[in-house]
Amino acid sequence: MNTEQQRTGVWLVGARGSVATTAVVGAAAIAAGLAEPTGCVSSLPDFAELDLPGFDGLVFGGHDTATEPLAKRAERLVDAGVLPGVLLPPLAAELAAADDEIRTVPTGDDLPQAELVDRLAEDVRDFRNRHRLDRVVVVNVATTEPSTAPDPAWATPHALRAALAAGRAPLPYSAAYAYAALLAGCAYVDFTPSTGARIPALDAIAREAGLPYAGSDGKTGETLVKSVLAPMFAKRALRVRSWSGTNLLGGGDGAALAEPDRARSKVGSKRRVLEETLGHPVEGGVHIHNVPALGEWKTAWDHIAFEGFLGVRMTLQFTWEGCDSTLAAPLVLDLARFAALAHRRGVAGPVAELGFFFKDPVAGTTHELAEQYERLRDWALGAEAVR
Repeated sequence: MNTEQQRTGVWLVGARGSVATTAVVGAAAIAAGLAEPTGCVSSLPDFAELDLPGFDGLVFGGHDTATEPLAKRAERLVDAGVLPGVLLPPLAAELAAADDEIRTVPTGDDLPQAELVDRLAEDVRDFRNRHRLDRVVVVNVATTEPSTAPDPAWATPHALRAALAAGRAPLPYSAAYAYAALLAGCAYVDFTPSTGARIPALDAIAREAGLPYAGSDGKTGETLVKSVLAPMFAKRALRVRSWSGTNLLGGGDGAALAEPDRARSKVGSKRRVLEETLGHPVEGGVHIHNVPALGEWKTAWDHIAFEGFLGVRMTLQFTWEGCDSTLAAPLVLDLARFAALAHRRGVAGPVAELGFFFKDPVAGTTHELAEQYERLRDWALGAEAVR
C-alpha cells in the first residue's frame, strides 16, 4: 500500500488534555510543512523506507469528560510556552476538525459498564466508517488511574463478559477503553501506567481478534535518562548503592499524582527500570511532588551513589527540566504510526518491540534504551513482520 493512500485514525482517550492537544497541533504542523518532526523516532533515517502512515494521513478524534474546545486548550498551551503561538491561526481548521470528532463520555454510574463499553466501541466504529479509514489506533493519554487489584472475573473473555453483563467486577476505565478498542477492531496503546489491556481476558481477546496492543507508561524524561545510565553502571561493573529521584511537576498530572493511589503505579514503573537493569535492589526511592506553579513543566533531580574499584564511593547527580506534553506528543504520534504498522501486518497481542517507548513495557525483556531501539528497528524493518 502506498503511504499517501493510508488514512489512519488516531482515537485519543483524554482527547482534550495537554498531551493530546499538542499531538494534534504537532501532526498538523508537520503535515503542513510548518514544523520539523523533531522528537519523532518514526521519522529517523532508520525508518525512512517503512510504509508508515504519513502525518498528513492521520485523522484525529477521541473521548474525554472535559468540554473545553481544543482551540481554547491550545491557546492556554501557547500562554504556558508549550506551543508556538504562530502555529494556531494557520491550523485553525485542523483543530476544529479534530474537535468535532471528540465525544463526551458519561462519568460516574451514568451507564452500566457493559453498555458504556458498547457505546465507546460504537463511537470508534462510527469514526472509522465516516472517514473511510484503513484502521484506527486508540491511544490512552488520560490521567493516571488509582491502582486496582486484579479481579478473578477478568481471567477469561467469557468470565469478563458475564461479569459486566451482571454488573459485577467493573473494569478500571482504562481497561474499559481497551476493551472497547478491541471490540471495535482497533489497535490499542496505553501511554499511562493504568491497567489498560494488561488483564488476561483482554490479552486473550486481542490475540483471538488478531489485534496488537502496547504499553505502558510513556518514557519521556527522568526514566529515559535512567534507561541509559543504569546500563552504563552495569556494563562498567560499578555497583550502584542508592538512586534517589525527586520529581516536581504541576498541571493535571501533578494534581493527579498527588494522590497516593494514583502515584503508586507511576513510582512502581520508574523503579522497575533500575532494579531489572542493575540486577539487584537499590536503596532510595522516587518522590513525586505537586508544584502547581510549574504548570506544564517538570523538574527531576536524581542523586546516585555508587561504588568503584577498591570500594571507593562516588556520586553522580543530574537534573532534567522539560515540558511533559512536548516530550510526550511526538511519542504518541510514533506509537500511532508503529501500531498501525503492526495492525496491518497482522500482529496479535502485545508488541514487545514497542517497549522502547515505555517505562514498564508489556511483554518487554529489557529496559536498556539502546537494546530496545535495536529491537524496534529490526522488527519495524521486517525481521519479524508476522509472528
